[in-house]
Amino acid sequence: MAIATAREVFELLRDDLVAIEQELGRDAASSVSTITEIAEYLREGGGKRIRPSLLLLAAHLMDFFGPSAIRLGAVVEMLHTATLVHDDIIDNAHTRRGRPSPNTTWGNEKCVLAGDWLYMQAFKVALEEQNLRVLDLLIDLTKQMVEGELLQIQKLGRAVSEAEYYDLIFRKTACLFSTSMRLGAVLAGASEAQEAALATYGRAVGLAFQIVDDVLDLTATEEVLGKPVASDLREGKATLAVIHSIDHGTAKDRQTIQRVLDDRSFEHVSRERIQEILDRNGSVDYARAAADQYAEQSRQALQAFPDSDFKRALLWVPDFVVAREK
Repeated sequence: MAIATAREVFELLRDDLVAIEQELGRDAASSVSTITEIAEYLREGGGKRIRPSLLLLAAHLMDFFGPSAIRLGAVVEMLHTATLVHDDIIDNAHTRRGRPSPNTTWGNEKCVLAGDWLYMQAFKVALEEQNLRVLDLLIDLTKQMVEGELLQIQKLGRAVSEAEYYDLIFRKTACLFSTSMRLGAVLAGASEAQEAALATYGRAVGLAFQIVDDVLDLTATEEVLGKPVASDLREGKATLAVIHSIDHGTAKDRQTIQRVLDDRSFEHVSRERIQEILDRNGSVDYARAAADQYAEQSRQALQAFPDSDFKRALLWVPDFVVAREK
């Protein structure tokens, strides 16, 4: 079956995505002006809207169309936005998507509360569905994301194992992709097997997405990435390519990488030195190959579904995820 093009996917979802933007505009309005300002600033910053797009595609794949998909599309985007606000505070980030991060403008205190408000607003909108299964999925998702952030803080500066890394990126990223697919399936009244297949697709796409994100943090330029490069290492986070060099490099390689994780800076070890270690050990290629494997896994999860424009679009998403440059 031919995979869709980016233009075809955009045309397929254009009206729905416009409706989700309108829904987000309404949902982000608060009687407290600071909350509205922060929420609007984040919404205007753009983003790929990949999570609501996945929810829409899952629902439409199962022949469900309607306002519930728009509402829940806005819900998953609000939850994602709330995590970004909190992540920037935790990471002491200064830029987000090429612009100053909200905490640099409004301060940590206001941004923590704005993120909390977005979480609660997302659940308020979800309540309109009056569907306990939807709420159960969203509660479990939120717990997983919070646990993931706490686990990452516990592991800062440590050379974690690949198993620990995959657990972290599932909780922090792939869980939201998987839940977005599940929510679309639930709206459409999918069978358990269909919902499980779509959740598997979302998990695999989400893992590929985060692996590529972590690779780009090491290899892209600041101009393209919209934030400082090698931020993860500077924050004490060991991602897949780094873990591979720790596991397969020399003792000297391990000591050099650990020094950066300990220092939380490139003061004693240059970024170029780390890049040389990763290149020599084939670690970036290893991480990209892992992303490719998860992309293929996601495509395999769709095999049982009949051919349609929405299936073609879902087959396009993994290609987009692994090929992106930012």
